[in-house]
Amino acid sequence: MDRFYSLNHSSIDFLFKQTPRDFVVEELPLYEFSGEGEHLVLFVRKKSLSTLELVSLIAKYLGIKNKEIGYAGLKDKHAMTKQYISIHKQYEEAMENFSHDNVKIISKTYHNNKIKTGHLRGNRFYIKLKKVNPTSAQKIDEALKNISKDGMPNFFGYQRFGNDGDNHIEGEKVAKGEKKERNPKIKKLLINAYQSHLFNLWLSRRLEINTLVQNFKPQELESLLNMPNSELVSMKAQKHPFKLISGDIMEHYPHGRLFDFDGKEDDCKRFNDRDISPTGLLCGKKVKQSSGSARLIEKDFDDEINADGARRYAWVFPEEVEGRFKPIEAQYELNFSLPKGSYATVLIEELAKRKINDKKDIR
Repeated sequence: MDRFYSLNHSSIDFLFKQTPRDFVVEELPLYEFSGEGEHLVLFVRKKSLSTLELVSLIAKYLGIKNKEIGYAGLKDKHAMTKQYISIHKQYEEAMENFSHDNVKIISKTYHNNKIKTGHLRGNRFYIKLKKVNPTSAQKIDEALKNISKDGMPNFFGYQRFGNDGDNHIEGEKVAKGEKKERNPKIKKLLINAYQSHLFNLWLSRRLEINTLVQNFKPQELESLLNMPNSELVSMKAQKHPFKLISGDIMEHYPHGRLFDFDGKEDDCKRFNDRDISPTGLLCGKKVKQSSGSARLIEKDFDDEINADGARRYAWVFPEEVEGRFKPIEAQYELNFSLPKGSYATVLIEELAKRKINDKKDIR
């Protein structure tokens, strides 16, 4: 389903339609493939197909089960995507005759192991924004500079919640045993949507708190936020737009171990330097919870469900961010890389939000 993003605030506007022509994704593998081994690794370009549809297509062609095909991540259907899949080397000759209008095998190599979910470093994106005027382009330039410098909130994108955006509603029922779902993949999908929904609500609340801390004095917020003055003073002094709170669970970035934030100035500096980043809760069992003031906020977005929980980066840092304005076409082209699990459409939405803020600033 095509998605449109547009803002119409005088000279500040753009249009984004998520189509294969305007939305291109290339997978960045976690490691280099060995070039030898019993698994054939195919670098595949697809359009208007989800990863699971691609896998089913090839499995049906080869007469094998879907689970015999390895892939690192699920790529959007409404895009031109390039990703790696693996199959056993015995099917190499059969794949020579594989043909589909929406699929092209770009290259092939070999590896010792099957590609597994999560075995990717991130994704590189190319996105085209339309109906962009020169004033809008300048605002986008400035917003991209800020995102390159400070990073962005790591919300789950709309894709996480299904075509109608309500998978989390069914997911809550399944997660609490109020509704049964026999298909294990669908069950996991629905529960993940519910966990993601709570994460997004928590992250929105943290951003609201950031705004309050930036715009009001600590003594004015003590009763409103139910936080001690010393905590608010510490948050106010932090340079980064995302304010760390005592008891936050931090993680080494872009991957590494978890540890508690106890207010040390050195950790604030490490966050500014992109060495660490705060995490949010994906509720469930066997997951580390925050503590102190951070937990007082987090607990409102926690829930006891019959599934394992996890921590997710609350803040990520896009890399190699590039922007080009094409005045004749009234288009703006973006290139950037995101870590695995982060959504390009969230960056587009963040641009939109920041443009609104810029508009307010110049009035």
